[in-house]
Amino acid sequence: MVEIKEVKTKKEQKDFVRFPLELYKGNKYFVPMLYSGEFDIFSPDYPFNKVCDTVCFVAYKGKKTVGRIQGIIQREANEKWGQKRVRFTRFDSVDDTEVSSALFKAVEDWAKAKGMEEFVGPLGYSDLEREGLLIEGFDQMQTFEEQYNYAYYQKLIEDYGFEKDVDWLEHMLFAPTSDGEMIIELAQKMLNRYELRVYQASSIKEIIDRHIAKIFDLIEKTYARLYGTMPLNDEIVNNYIKDFKLIVRPQDILMIYDKEEKLVGFALMFPSISDAVSKSNGHITPRFLYNFLKSKRNPKVIDLGLIGILPEYEPKGVAAIMIGLLMKMLKESDLDHLETNLMLEDNHHILNLLKRFEKKQNKRRRCFKKSI
Repeated sequence: MVEIKEVKTKKEQKDFVRFPLELYKGNKYFVPMLYSGEFDIFSPDYPFNKVCDTVCFVAYKGKKTVGRIQGIIQREANEKWGQKRVRFTRFDSVDDTEVSSALFKAVEDWAKAKGMEEFVGPLGYSDLEREGLLIEGFDQMQTFEEQYNYAYYQKLIEDYGFEKDVDWLEHMLFAPTSDGEMIIELAQKMLNRYELRVYQASSIKEIIDRHIAKIFDLIEKTYARLYGTMPLNDEIVNNYIKDFKLIVRPQDILMIYDKEEKLVGFALMFPSISDAVSKSNGHITPRFLYNFLKSKRNPKVIDLGLIGILPEYEPKGVAAIMIGLLMKMLKESDLDHLETNLMLEDNHHILNLLKRFEKKQNKRRRCFKKSI
């Protein structure tokens, strides 16, 4: 018999956070979140808990943990899109529909009591977090920004009545072949034509002091129309900055400024730390710190987190400039490849730009929905 408990005690918090580490033990493609940081979601002071209603449940069979789930009512997203949605995230389960259905029902009942009408996920607090169910690419190492799941999750979700809402695609991007030179040259010509300049900061402190507010403002303008997005207040932005400054290097942020010193485009990248986090099972140990710093200093793979172009500059082809800059970086470095994060399958503007790369689509993720 399955017992579902709302997470309230310290023990239940530990069971909730530890469960995926046990479920995926020995899986070389799974990249956990940092263990200690996961406990932040239970704090009333966690920035998102001030703008969201949230609940966590753990499933037990006897004394054994067999599943978990978090429900989120993102009030600002619902207001922005005119929806009454509850999101599910941090869903993990053994291959047992009795367990998964009990977890989904617990969140659904909680959400119904709060007036929600639609159930969607996997989606986190914001679109800058892990989202989407992996449905292709089970033999691929995940980036630190992504969530791995077993193939049977899709059946567990669909058996509860969920259906596809949207899909995201992910790619490996390699150094360009012969026509790449043309794109690199074109990027330089367009920079000159529109009196734009490429800028890379000399330190993370400089980025935070002089550029980060502009970057997040551009993220808001660029991504506001995309699926599931919501405004980010200063406290939430500062929380993301705290995490981001530990991983990112100054050379991993490309910025394009116009002659009036307005930021018109950026690319935010991360040295891949997936292997270091996977080997430590999400725990910050001396061995993890050694592997983490090694990966950060000399990465073989770079995770391409975000590309943002000011909307009024999109018709001018500024995105092509950014593609040319990324190609140049790949060509002149000893990187193996760039690993993209999620791109909506109907975001044809970005997908068409990627055609200029030597590339391989290696993952697909899906967000599901159902009426409640």
